[in-house]
Amino acid sequence: MGRAFEYRKATKMKRWGHMARTFTKIGKQISIAVKAGGPDPETNPHLRVILQNAKKENMPKANVESAIKNAMSKDKGDYKEVTYEGYGPHGVAIFVDAATDNTTRTVGNVRAIFNKYGGNLGTQGSLAFLFDHKCVFTFKKKDDLDMDELILELIEFGVDDEYDIDDEEGEVSIYGEVTSFGEINKYLEEHGFEVTSAEFTRFPKDQVDVTPEQRETIDKMVDLLEDDDDVQNVYTTMKPE
Repeated sequence: MGRAFEYRKATKMKRWGHMARTFTKIGKQISIAVKAGGPDPETNPHLRVILQNAKKENMPKANVESAIKNAMSKDKGDYKEVTYEGYGPHGVAIFVDAATDNTTRTVGNVRAIFNKYGGNLGTQGSLAFLFDHKCVFTFKKKDDLDMDELILELIEFGVDDEYDIDDEEGEVSIYGEVTSFGEINKYLEEHGFEVTSAEFTRFPKDQVDVTPEQRETIDKMVDLLEDDDDVQNVYTTMKPE
């Protein structure tokens, strides 16, 4: 398996650890997608893949319908996507993706957690260079699929030549530029691929080795950040176990 796959697997096991929190996060993603492109998944490809993610996470249909309905309501506030970044303990960089209707509340909560662990919250964009921002598509592998040929066709859409195959799940994951999300999704749909998930993620360009005791402290900080309802994802430069 590739380095990106191993890092993504390690972080995802932590990120989606609690069902209720997962549903809250997906609900916000649905709201943002509906506000941007409408409530019909047939004409809103971004919403369509979020609904696929919701299905994979076993999010109840009633929750999905409620999220779409709330997004269309004029009485509900809009969610804004924001990022926060800084250094946590032991020289580990931490990047936080959030979706919030109250940035004052969210930045206050995030800063408090950084302070609690002796970290330092920096200015927006200050540590973005430490991570590669990618979109990741996972789809069912066709029996006659030639991955080298597929990647060759998708390179013009900004897809990396690195890909990962999960033989146990019978799935393939490909990685591409964030700006190519719509084009990649369209290609996969038009060529009959069953997309099981699509997401945006960040991979650290360099990773920091830590001791078991240091890892325990950083894990506690990450867990506390992820417990915040406004936080979507947390990424670090800490090397996975």
